[in-house]
Amino acid sequence: MESFEQFAKQYEPMIHKIIRALHIYKNQDQFYQTGLIGLWEAKDLFDKRKGNFTNYAYTYIKGKILTEMFRENKRNDRYIVPKEEYWETIEDSESQQPLEAELLLSYCQNLTEKETKWVVAACLDDISVRQLAEKEKVTLSAVKQWRSSALRKLRGSLH
Repeated sequence: MESFEQFAKQYEPMIHKIIRALHIYKNQDQFYQTGLIGLWEAKDLFDKRKGNFTNYAYTYIKGKILTEMFRENKRNDRYIVPKEEYWETIEDSESQQPLEAELLLSYCQNLTEKETKWVVAACLDDISVRQLAEKEKVTLSAVKQWRSSALRKLRGSLH
């Protein structure tokens, strides 16, 4: 029995012919590999009593490559990656934050430094009470007190 490398070398022109016949111009190496896998499977599944191996291999390899093409096209349709020009037109959301911070700090004029820290952490940085307590190295109840006091003062100034 010959090795698969010799067998593959013998059927290499057939695989390339199928690739050309299907007008595959992208990812040819990938489809050639799929063709080799198809050849391997065809060799294992072939029944000598049912006919000529060459015809069976051709049909099996072509079917394997067509299936891979279908999957590839489906993947490409589902996952569209925008061109570079698209990313250049998107406005950076971070550029809006200085104005948001300025507006938010204008409401914090009557608050203490610690209450202001909580407002900024909660509204701009999206930091939880627990995370702020760890960051400031204080107890959880201390940060809850800042929050309670800040909310009370803010509600009072808005009414």
